[in-house]
Amino acid sequence: MADLTTPGKVNNKKKRGIIYLSTIPKSMNITKIREIFSAYGKVGRVYLQLAENDVEPGKKKKRKVPARLFTEGWIEFESKKVAKYVAATLNNTQVSTRKKSKFYDLIWNIKYLKRFKWIHLSERLAYERAVHKQRLRTEIAQAKRELNFFSHNVDRSKKLKKKQMEGESTNFELPEIKQRETDFEIRKKKNGNESEDRTEFLKSLFG
Repeated sequence: MADLTTPGKVNNKKKRGIIYLSTIPKSMNITKIREIFSAYGKVGRVYLQLAENDVEPGKKKKRKVPARLFTEGWIEFESKKVAKYVAATLNNTQVSTRKKSKFYDLIWNIKYLKRFKWIHLSERLAYERAVHKQRLRTEIAQAKRELNFFSHNVDRSKKLKKKQMEGESTNFELPEIKQRETDFEIRKKKNGNESEDRTEFLKSLFG
């Protein structure tokens, strides 16, 4: 994944500016992004969001690995004026004007982020990671509950079958599993309650 640290020493006295790339051309990586935008001014930190279905860093494959895919990106310029200029100049322009380039038919979609600081991005990424971990924990816990429920019922079914084969009577009934109501059922119930409330109200007025 892209690096969130600052490459080299950054002058904190300068007002830095950040631009946002809503799309990242295929086959383009951090090195290429930094090379392109460094032509307009000194680039600080760069972060590219890795596509969810891409390979995690550190994992190797025996076969040839395709270029990694990124969905969006943030670029920090050490000059706020340069960041504004780049966003205003390159937005809705061709990524490359060379006809033989694989980026010739692609268009930049760039926005300058007013009052946006790098710490805001770090906080957002930390929050998204926390949400992702919580979602995984919830899914794992649910899967364990379902597995335990299934295993318990299989064991119980085997015991009951054994008792039936031995001639013992059982009063076992399958547990009733309550299905979650559909949106249609919820709306129908809500409309029904509203209708009953209105009827009672009218009765109290004209009854």
